[in-house]
Amino acid sequence: MPTSAQRLARARALESMVRDIARAEILPRYLKSARNRKPDGSLFTEADMESQRRFSEALPQFLPGAVLGEEMTATEQAHLWNEGGRGMWCIDPIDGTTNFANGIPLFAVSIAYLIDHEPVLGVVYNPITDESFYAARGAGAYLNGTELPLRQGATRLSDAVAGVDFKRISHHLGDELAVRPPYYSQRNFGSSALEWCFVAAGRLDVYLHGGQMLWDYAAGRLILAEAGGQAEALGGGSLMSGPAVKRGVIAAANPGLFAEWSAWVKARS
Repeated sequence: MPTSAQRLARARALESMVRDIARAEILPRYLKSARNRKPDGSLFTEADMESQRRFSEALPQFLPGAVLGEEMTATEQAHLWNEGGRGMWCIDPIDGTTNFANGIPLFAVSIAYLIDHEPVLGVVYNPITDESFYAARGAGAYLNGTELPLRQGATRLSDAVAGVDFKRISHHLGDELAVRPPYYSQRNFGSSALEWCFVAAGRLDVYLHGGQMLWDYAAGRLILAEAGGQAEALGGGSLMSGPAVKRGVIAAANPGLFAEWSAWVKARS
């Protein structure tokens, strides 16, 4: 069993690899990659495909395990999930592709290593800002070497800055949030992986998203937990129950604030 120091050293080595691949495959294509559409209507670019190819080659050499990625079919994802209990990678080569394709500098590579379908290593890296969030289970969470959180945020919901994605929540909950918000202010950045990390860092105090896939939060959830935050599925059940379903998520930077935020959301869902 690796010590916490060994696990953290492994997370830092993974973070270095992620930086190198992102700088080689994503940065040179920023503001240059054409937009393409998948059958479901979502965007992808050459940078998504090439960075996923590079990570799919490099990650199993770092730690053994198949690579489950967003740019795969649902059948392929389900097969890898079912076979990956002893170790697997879950990646989103560019989380925030719309931001990337439109020149908005808020997107990230999200990489998690899972054992028994739970994240044990996580890296979220924005190559434009050169901010790298990373964590190892039981060893803490960091941003460019500085332990998270960076600041102590709100302790009351009325003082909180919230990250909220309105697109996928119910009309009733959306109306309540728009007309009678329980928090001080609200933001939305267009990259789920970064938003999880912003909660971990203390930049956001609470978070709500109505529909995320496994690769959107596998790394960010670990980073938030190691920073002392808390999260759960909006509709109940485990977040880590497979790649096929979009799940609503509720999160907060500390347990006390999480309890207040979760109770408010559930009472209006």
